[in-house]
Amino acid sequence: MFSRFGRFSRFIPMGVQAFGARTFSTATKLALNSTTSKVMNKKTLLTTGIITTSLINVINCADTVPVYGAPGTKQERTFIAIKPDGVQRGLVSEIIGRFEKKGYKLVGMKMINPTKAQAEEHYADLSSKPFFNGLVKYFTSGAVVCLVFEGKGVIKGGRVLVGATNPSDANPGSIRGDFCVDISRNLIHGSDGPESAKAEISMWFKDSEITQWNFITPVYE
Repeated sequence: MFSRFGRFSRFIPMGVQAFGARTFSTATKLALNSTTSKVMNKKTLLTTGIITTSLINVINCADTVPVYGAPGTKQERTFIAIKPDGVQRGLVSEIIGRFEKKGYKLVGMKMINPTKAQAEEHYADLSSKPFFNGLVKYFTSGAVVCLVFEGKGVIKGGRVLVGATNPSDANPGSIRGDFCVDISRNLIHGSDGPESAKAEISMWFKDSEITQWNFITPVYE
């Protein structure tokens, strides 16, 4: 019985938790103060104690996963970078909001001014391209917001939210499709696969900079 209730308690919203904790605390006091129903009091204390403890423990139940996540599971993670033009245009909250509204969980975030060396490492796979130097200059031209999102299918789903590399090819409703028109200022970067997500998260974030937490109200089973 207790195990079934434990599973149920994971799905109780925060507001209900607070109400429940107050309610069962009051019930416990009444049970302690009563002198006429000793047998019932023992049952009440046992029941309310279990329920209250279960409600409180819901808050601290985050699973431990590697800093780069676990591809193919609900702990899959992706790296997203809001580039200097996205920051300068005030689109940070809009972009984060789109990922959160989809149901993806933000587990890492920081703002940095990338160095030339960092930009060159990040875009090392494009080093032979004629536009490489311009890309590095663009990426280091201002502040960049680095993000790590977690969720089922977040790598592929994140790419859909970001849109095609060339904004002219991006679908309406995607970030690039809605907010930019030129490939040289395309607002945002997103990992394109599990290997790049692992490399990019590990490059830009330390283990201590990733916060592991669980939704109180789950997005999926």
